[in-house]
Amino acid sequence: MCCAMNETLFSEGGYQPLAAAVRPQTLADYRGQQHILGSGMPLREALEAGQVHSMVFWGPPGVGKTTLARLIARCVDAHFETLSAVLSGVREIRQAIDIARQQKSLGDRKTILFIDEVHRFNKAQQDAFLPHIEDGTIIFIGATTENPSFELNNALLSRCRVYVLKTLPVDTIVSILENALQDPRSPLGDTRIEVEADMLEQIARVADGDARRALNLLEIASDLGRQADGSVTIDVQLAGQLFSGDVRRFDKGGDLFYEQISALHKAVRGSSPDAALYWLLRMLEGGCDPLYVARRVVRMASEDVGNADPRALALALNAWDAIERLGSPEGELTLAQAVIYLASAPKSNAVYSAFKTARDVVRKGPDYEVPMHLRNAPTKLMKSMDYGAGYRYAHDEPGAYAAGENYLPPELADQRFYHPVERGLEKRIAEKLQYLRGLDQESGQRRYVP
Repeated sequence: MCCAMNETLFSEGGYQPLAAAVRPQTLADYRGQQHILGSGMPLREALEAGQVHSMVFWGPPGVGKTTLARLIARCVDAHFETLSAVLSGVREIRQAIDIARQQKSLGDRKTILFIDEVHRFNKAQQDAFLPHIEDGTIIFIGATTENPSFELNNALLSRCRVYVLKTLPVDTIVSILENALQDPRSPLGDTRIEVEADMLEQIARVADGDARRALNLLEIASDLGRQADGSVTIDVQLAGQLFSGDVRRFDKGGDLFYEQISALHKAVRGSSPDAALYWLLRMLEGGCDPLYVARRVVRMASEDVGNADPRALALALNAWDAIERLGSPEGELTLAQAVIYLASAPKSNAVYSAFKTARDVVRKGPDYEVPMHLRNAPTKLMKSMDYGAGYRYAHDEPGAYAAGENYLPPELADQRFYHPVERGLEKRIAEKLQYLRGLDQESGQRRYVP
C-alpha cells in the first residue's frame, strides 16, 4: 500500500458515531471504487508515486468521498484543510487559503483543500479558488452529489479531474460491516455481539449503497439488541424496529431524482411495462410526490404515444385526477395503470416532432401575414378590403373538404410538420392525409399554384 497512518486521523476525544470511528486509515482498508483505485489505475499510480492533482469526486452519499480525500492527503504527506459549502463563506475560504500559504512557506508543504458539497458554492465562491489552484497554493478536492457539468463552473472543472464514485454493492457494504464489528476503534468496544445469519446482508440492502447509513443502522441495531448482561444480539426480531419507516435513497431535486424519472420515461418509451412499473415504484417508495409523477406521465402520453393511441392521454389525465381526489396511497394504483398502459401502447413521437419543427419555424422565421382568405370580415369596411375574399367553407364542399385550399402563409405553402407513423391509429391518420393530398393534387382550385 502507498501509505500508512502514523497518527490518529480522526478526533479521539469523546463519543464518535460508529461510521466516524471506523473510517479507513489506509488505502488498504478502503473498500470499493476499484475502478479508480485498483491496481494500475491512474489515480492509484499517482498516489503511489506521491503525486496528486486537483480533482472532484462525484457520487451519491456514503460512498467514501470525504474518507478518500483524507487518505489522499496522507498518501502525499499534505496538510489537510476541509470546508463545508453548506456552512462556510468567504471568510472561511480566506482563512483556509492563509493556512495553505503558511504551509507552503514553512517547508514548501502541499495543502489539500477539501470542499464538501462544493455544488452549493455560487459562481463567485467557486471562482475564488482558481488563482490559488493556478499558483499551487492549494490542491483542490471537491465532493458533490450533483452532476458537476451542471453545478460547477467550467473554469473550475477545467482545472480538475472528475472521478465518479459509484454506489457500493451489497457485498462491499457487508464487508465494511464485518470489519466494523471487529475494529478495536469501534465505540462498541469489547461488547460481545452475536449477529444472526443474513442480518448484515439485510442491513446492507436497506442501506441502498450508502456505507455510512449501513454503519448507522448497525449501531442502532446494537442499541436495540442489547441484553441485560451487556451482550448484544442482532436478529430477525429486530428487523421490524430497525427498518420501520425506512425510506430508500431518493434526493428530491437532485441527480438521483432526475435519473429515476428519466428511467421511467425511457422504460415507457421503450415499451417495457415491467421496467416502467419498477421505476414508478422506486420513485413513489422513495417519497416522490405522486402529483409530480402524474404530470410527467401526461407529458409521456403526448410525447411518446401521441395519436398512435389518443386514449393514452385521456387515461393519464384520469390518473392525475384520481391522485388529486384520492391522494396517496389510494390513488397510486391509477398511476400504475396509466404507466402500464402507456408502456404497452403503440408509440409515436410524430406530434412531438411536429411541435418542435413548427416552433423552430415560428421562432426563427419572420412573422408572415395572415393570408387574406383566412381573415375574418365582420364589418363592411373589412369586406371592402377583401378580408375573407375567396374563402371556401369546407362544409359546403364535397366530402366536407375544400380540395386545393391552403391554410398556411404563401411562403410556407408546402411546409409539412406532422408526419404520422405506421403504427396504431396514426397509420389510419396517415392514410387519410395521403388521400386528401391526392385530392389537392387533382384539384383545379389550388390556392397557391407552384
